[in-house]
Amino acid sequence: MAEAENQTYNIPLNTESRNKMRVFVSTDIPDNIKKEIRKIQEKIPEFKGKITETENLHLTLKFLGWVDEKEIDKIKERLREVKIKKFEAEIDSLGFFYPRIIWLHLTNVDSLQKAVDDSLVPLFDREERFMSHLTIARVKEVNDRKEFKNMLGRINVKNIKFEVKNFRLKKSTLTGKGPIYETLEEYSLI
Repeated sequence: MAEAENQTYNIPLNTESRNKMRVFVSTDIPDNIKKEIRKIQEKIPEFKGKITETENLHLTLKFLGWVDEKEIDKIKERLREVKIKKFEAEIDSLGFFYPRIIWLHLTNVDSLQKAVDDSLVPLFDREERFMSHLTIARVKEVNDRKEFKNMLGRINVKNIKFEVKNFRLKKSTLTGKGPIYETLEEYSLI
């Protein structure tokens, strides 16, 4: 399991960023599923870095970056147009963008991501490639890379299914103790 570390971020403090907020569109993970994910996180071998806090577990559908506060209402309007039926997602495997990110793969979310992406086209470019993943840990350093990868490969992830009923526009505030997420608006699926 990860050693506790303070993580610091460089936040631009120029005039341009003062009227902007860092935002993204996501779907949150139900509490009962977060408990299952926590069990997987506990199996990650020793490393220096950070386990994603349970309250911060989510699937990013589209990262919008630093957005002028005046544009938020336009984004909300566009996202209200998304009409997708509720559906079942499934966590089916563990992977990593080595050596930095350990993630879980989610299936069946592509239609929602595409609908979100399409709704925002006049304001943002389409995603070139969407990789449906839920970040569960951020790695800074390991003692033995090869052994760490081997141990990750031995973590058995049983298929975990859950219903996706909504998605959210969220604000992300970066702090020295990690990100703080705030829901700006929630959108129910039909």
